[in-house]
Amino acid sequence: MREGMVTRAAFWRAWSVWTVTMAITATAISYDALHPLPARLASQSGGGLDMVVGLTFIVAFATVGALLAWKRPGNPIGWLLSGSGLAYALGGFGQLMIHFPRTTTLGHWLGWTWLFGLGLCVFVVLLFPAGSLPSRRWRPVAWAAGAGVAGWVLSNAFAPTIITADSPVPNPVGVTGAAGKIFTAMAGASTALIAATALAAVLSLVFRYRRAQAAERAQLRWLVYAGALIVVAFLAETLAEKVVGPGAAATSLQNAMGSGAAALIPVAIGIAVLRYRLYDIDRIISRTVAYAIVTGLLVGVYAGLVLLATRLLRVHTPVAVAAATLAAAALFTPVRRRVQRRVDRRFNRARYDADQIATAFAARLKDTVDLGSVRDDLAGIVSRALEPAHVSVWISGQRRS
Repeated sequence: MREGMVTRAAFWRAWSVWTVTMAITATAISYDALHPLPARLASQSGGGLDMVVGLTFIVAFATVGALLAWKRPGNPIGWLLSGSGLAYALGGFGQLMIHFPRTTTLGHWLGWTWLFGLGLCVFVVLLFPAGSLPSRRWRPVAWAAGAGVAGWVLSNAFAPTIITADSPVPNPVGVTGAAGKIFTAMAGASTALIAATALAAVLSLVFRYRRAQAAERAQLRWLVYAGALIVVAFLAETLAEKVVGPGAAATSLQNAMGSGAAALIPVAIGIAVLRYRLYDIDRIISRTVAYAIVTGLLVGVYAGLVLLATRLLRVHTPVAVAAATLAAAALFTPVRRRVQRRVDRRFNRARYDADQIATAFAARLKDTVDLGSVRDDLAGIVSRALEPAHVSVWISGQRRS
């Protein structure tokens, strides 16, 4: 009875925060659609793609946070994600308010919510996945992160000028004099403290992984996988700017890759905490690495064949491109299979070992005629490959063993 009441209360609180977040986001998007900004201001704020990416980013944090807060109300990670989503929604709404004279000051003042949302994410990483610290030794890091977030909020609220504004904007509720200087200095110190605790939170994952059991390690791999995609997206952003060149197209592409990859973080956290298809992470990692390697190899083969045909053999360009495309397509399947086997051996060892055991069993089965030997052999390979708690082999007309 009490558990049901707690679940219902968590449901209403979690989805109420989600509703507020979505309402703020929908208001900003609707107003921008009905009253478009001038071309100059619109180019500074980003195009329609930026809006879609920002919406995806906020919806991912808010939705996963609400789901976790509802299903796992005792785990603070869901509430922290919900708070981050709300902070990002307020920050995005403030960006829209900056461009209107009556709300410019308030829009600048809301700029502190971006770093506030990131500060909450420090606690998410520090408490992931069970909602508790790795050990008592990490309490100072949690206290330091809390002090950094609190200092950031207070300094932005009462500094004489709005700290997050690009140009000096007077703070209507700011404090002047010596106290104002203290708040201004507090902002810089709080930013450094949040950055330091964020690095410590990432290091805590290494400490937690070394002491974790199999299930918790799979949860941690989900988060690390999403973080690795962010690093890849950052490298791709740099490459995109060099290939496309500076401009609105490059900016939109960079925002799409960066925010899209960051939106995978709450999704990975949700899968890990809820343990939905938890052990698929090894297969996903091996597939990602394999296809990345195959793509790189085929791009290299394609580029090499085109250069060879056009520069050395003087073949007409369309013919060279068509031949290189056919060659790359023909190589895709055999290269993918060979690369996948090697990657599975390294990143998805359990599946590789299971495949090897099954192959060996199939080879022995051809020469085995004794039903008892087949039964014992089958039970043995299932135990070694899948490691179940219990194995039973039932044969029609005989007792179980």
